[in-house]
Amino acid sequence: MPLLLLILVAALAGLGVVALASVFPEANPAAPASITAATSAVGETVSHHRRLRRFVSNRLDPKVLTGLGLSLALLFVVGGGLVLAVLAYLVRSNPQLRHIDNGVARWGNDHAGPVSTHGLDVVTQLGSVYVVVGLTVLVAVVESIRAPSRWIVPFLVVVLTGEEVLTTAVKDLAHRARPVLNPIAATLGPSFPSGHSATAAAFYAAAALLLARRRSARWRSLLAGAAVGVAVGVAASRVLLDVHWLSDVIAGLALGWAWFAVCSIAFGGRLLRYAAPAEKVVQAAEKAGPTARDRREPVAR
Repeated sequence: MPLLLLILVAALAGLGVVALASVFPEANPAAPASITAATSAVGETVSHHRRLRRFVSNRLDPKVLTGLGLSLALLFVVGGGLVLAVLAYLVRSNPQLRHIDNGVARWGNDHAGPVSTHGLDVVTQLGSVYVVVGLTVLVAVVESIRAPSRWIVPFLVVVLTGEEVLTTAVKDLAHRARPVLNPIAATLGPSFPSGHSATAAAFYAAAALLLARRRSARWRSLLAGAAVGVAVGVAASRVLLDVHWLSDVIAGLALGWAWFAVCSIAFGGRLLRYAAPAEKVVQAAEKAGPTARDRREPVAR
């Protein structure tokens, strides 16, 4: 039963991301005409406002640090940090959260079986440091051959080492006790946040980002969904094995994805070519030419 629940939760999370990605215009090949019309209209509007045109250009330019995708990543940084901070406070002061954690832990223990536990053990290894390091080397080699970039290895190193340092630091600060239903948990150190969950969230997102380069929108959506599905599956396995509380793994996922977002902000402009539709907006604005007001204003230096 716990293994089936894990598969269901991971599948729903992954499919949800795929569905969300498919609503973006770039991921919908059936609507190129509407995209062109929309970008042209935006370009016409932007062309009448020099400062707005500059803002849009900088915000959407793939060569600028704050490109469109990187701006979205900033939202993940803020959101992930907020979730982590709120949970860190609540696990010490909120009895209702502790009641939920205890209830989920008891359910996992009551429904555990040998086959289910073995399956959970297999899934949880996808977030272990040893497996992730091996997969990191594999991704680095494959991507360096398929789409070479000198930033691939530094990006992966920063993602993994930074996440590990942050997770360890938060664990030491929170120093939360683990569940007691599984004797193994007592030997694993502090509980909050889940290290396996944070590692899985950060690494598989980073791997998906690298593997998605120079691929179609459909492939990018599927890779993003797979990355989220695996991370959620690893997080669920930690709870159902009774080695982490539910709030631990939620915090771990938030930390891992937030750190990945930080790294994507730092490296994304060097690794990827972002926002092709955005370039059309800027080009449309440039074709419209400067307005009379623009011609009167001196160029800022």
